[in-house]
Amino acid sequence: MTSGPRVLARFTLGPAALACTAVVASSPQTVLNGGIPATYAATGAAGVPLSFALLMAVIGFLAVGYVAVGRHVRHGAPFYAQLARGGNPVLGLVGAAVAFVGYNALQISLYPLLGTTIAALTGGGPWWLWALIGWLIVLLLGQYPGAVGAKVLGVLLALEITVVVLFIAAGFTHRTHGVEAGMVFAPSSLLVFGAAATLLVYAAAAFAGLETLLAYAEEAISHRALVIGTVVAISGCGVLYCLASWAYGAWVGFDKLRVAAADGARQPLALLGDVYGVGIADLATLLLVTSVLAAMCSFHATVARYVFALAREQVLPAGWAKVSPGARGGAPLGGTVVQSTTAAIVLGLFIAAGADPIRTIFSWLSTIGAVCVLLLLTCSSWAALNFFDKGHGGSEGFWVRQAFPFLGGILGVFVLLFMTSSLGTLLGTPSGSPLPWLVAVPIAAAIGVGVIAGLWLRAARPQVYALIGRGVPDGRTVKDPALEDVEV
Repeated sequence: MTSGPRVLARFTLGPAALACTAVVASSPQTVLNGGIPATYAATGAAGVPLSFALLMAVIGFLAVGYVAVGRHVRHGAPFYAQLARGGNPVLGLVGAAVAFVGYNALQISLYPLLGTTIAALTGGGPWWLWALIGWLIVLLLGQYPGAVGAKVLGVLLALEITVVVLFIAAGFTHRTHGVEAGMVFAPSSLLVFGAAATLLVYAAAAFAGLETLLAYAEEAISHRALVIGTVVAISGCGVLYCLASWAYGAWVGFDKLRVAAADGARQPLALLGDVYGVGIADLATLLLVTSVLAAMCSFHATVARYVFALAREQVLPAGWAKVSPGARGGAPLGGTVVQSTTAAIVLGLFIAAGADPIRTIFSWLSTIGAVCVLLLLTCSSWAALNFFDKGHGGSEGFWVRQAFPFLGGILGVFVLLFMTSSLGTLLGTPSGSPLPWLVAVPIAAAIGVGVIAGLWLRAARPQVYALIGRGVPDGRTVKDPALEDVEV
């Protein structure tokens, strides 16, 4: 290994690869086969497509300040660095702790989904055995830099999106009634049975992961690539989910949404099989498995980059900043080991406790992760306002420096309120149960750890504290991992 600061595989990811890493984290196949029917079954409201359109706009506003600051703060742990630069180092450490909890929760929540899906397809073996195989695959792929992973995930994503598009076409051409655009996009469509909060919560959970793109800033070929990738990921997923949910409603009938969506014979895979044949349905089922696996890899890579970035700044043990050497080097090996170990421990505890894989592990961890991501995006908008108010930045105009971050911050607060008021729906707990508030426990613990760590570093290691969020080395002075085998 080289001495001095370590770097990731620089200038290896273009707009398409960056968009791919973000979209696979959202997992379109999972949203189609799980999220959309579950939302209709829970609410019976025709406004699911409208909720996706609204959340696409909210995430878009939240992303403006986040991406704009990312131009000046290119960092493997973007929330950590931006909150530190736009707020203070303690706030940055809080952001890092919440991000670690949130992204690990999202990644680990997918193991039982993967395991139960494969177990149902094969008809044998406990779910945790298949989850273990998935864990090994994720660990293996984590040894490679982002560009290599993006190529593999890109092929799977192309097939995955093709299946979703085929479903959209089938839904609109085999509709029960008309497409009912007036019903679907009318504001009143969100208010059926008081379902507005629930609809927005499900939609917000579907978009979780799109913001991970900025964690690859050090590997992106340019900031322009990051901007293009972000726009493509958010708008692409928003339009895709809006159309897919609309097509599903048109197929099952807007007058019987709740009952039809809960019927196993009225699921997306059934329509694909009826219209295109068993072969396409089997392919879609296989892609559902690979979609979940790809999302796990994407969240794993994000956590690994957060660990790497904090270890490089010596906030975490310096050994965790280890990267793979050689011509295909630059992968955050230390972060890969830390994330994989974390996943193994958490899953082991749940399995030992006999927790239900879907109703407990998947539901609770995915909810915790979605809340963390939305909280971080909202805080990043306010941090962006402060960042530009301090005089940082470049030639950004009023709309980017102030208007959009302020609007995004306000909208984020409202969606957070909606989400916290409807946690019981996501978790499947009885009405009035206090159990959903347990979601706040790991988040509050993360905030506490971040504050304590920040205060300790300020007192005991002021030199490290002063560089929080600023530890990205000048690429002109550090040897790229791809050149480590070259003797000068």
